[in-house]
Amino acid sequence: MDMDAFYAAIEVRDNPSLRGKPVIIGSPPDQRGVVSTASYEARKFGVHSAMPSRTAGKLCPNGIFLPVRMGHYLAESEKIMRIVESFSPMIETVSVDEAFVDVSGILRRYGSAVNVAMKLKERIRADTGLTASVGVAPNKFLAKLGSDLNKPDGLTVVPEDPDAIAKFLAPLAVTRIWGVGKVTAEALRKNGITTIGDVQARGVEGLEKAFGPALARHVHELAFGRDERAVVTKYDEKSISSEHTFLEDCSDRDVIWQTMVEQVEHVGWRLRRSGKLARVSQLKIRFDDFQTLTRQETFEAPTSGDRNLIASARQILGKLKVTKPVRLVGFGVSDFAGADAAGNRQEFLFAELDPSRHAVRDTRLDQTMDRLREKFGSDAIHRASRLTKDETRSRPKK
Repeated sequence: MDMDAFYAAIEVRDNPSLRGKPVIIGSPPDQRGVVSTASYEARKFGVHSAMPSRTAGKLCPNGIFLPVRMGHYLAESEKIMRIVESFSPMIETVSVDEAFVDVSGILRRYGSAVNVAMKLKERIRADTGLTASVGVAPNKFLAKLGSDLNKPDGLTVVPEDPDAIAKFLAPLAVTRIWGVGKVTAEALRKNGITTIGDVQARGVEGLEKAFGPALARHVHELAFGRDERAVVTKYDEKSISSEHTFLEDCSDRDVIWQTMVEQVEHVGWRLRRSGKLARVSQLKIRFDDFQTLTRQETFEAPTSGDRNLIASARQILGKLKVTKPVRLVGFGVSDFAGADAAGNRQEFLFAELDPSRHAVRDTRLDQTMDRLREKFGSDAIHRASRLTKDETRSRPKK
């Protein structure tokens, strides 16, 4: 299940005068920043998520730019996920607007997975005024693919027979395979591969020469619709994380860092709402060739503060060699402790050496920023860590 242009759809629902207009959620076009999402009217001009806002403004001069109201979107997300859970408890939340749902245990009640999908879509529309696109399939890759094929308000049923699956996938562009970005697609094109059917015909051996065994096997398996990943429910979740996949592989370090900080702040917000503190942070980067790096570090004391989370992300990222275009960035925390763990730390003889000496101030700051963002949008206030060096220099001193 994948909501349609989620942030933009919420803004249009809340303000019907925006209906039919190109709505762009993100930083204004005269400032450094990126697009979070765009309505389908704006997408016709080539606007997409993670695009620099200045580029979006040039592509769509009449676009209506609105700030990100993350708190509001997350509240809507919680309503939607509760609706999904009312159908099946086997739900894996992928992001604020997307989830995998295993419905195998409720088929006797509803008759078929297609019936579940139709009733789920109807319930979401009736209760929230928003539309969702759903893919019905025997595994996660195919279900995700199906949800993307007929947006908005789509319902795509993928075959179950292996031969029928291969036939269904064959005419689709190779970029429909999860993990095949712009750079990989170009490399495939140079090898005469433009469709999933071309991958099927080439075989894994023919792909290994160009891409190495790991990526070749991954692409080949998905080309035939084979995906053994299970749905991981929230009850199995032992971490809080957020990821962003760039629609086009990104080499701009400023955009990469700004996007990373957005993920960190999202994790911090969820962490504080959960009432937990984290002992471990983890940063994830996936490159255009599908190579993935993950690094983690342990905090000096359990924390939920944005200052500590951002500092950790900066430290980890500084140790990584980012020399290739980036496809995905992510940040997460784990090894949780209760809120009372913050007080169970060693006392320092000299207060100025205690890393927690500003804990109360930072907590109040985070809470204030959370409330401001929920009310006025995520761009209403942010830390200087989200600014580029050029922006920092250009800000007037006070």
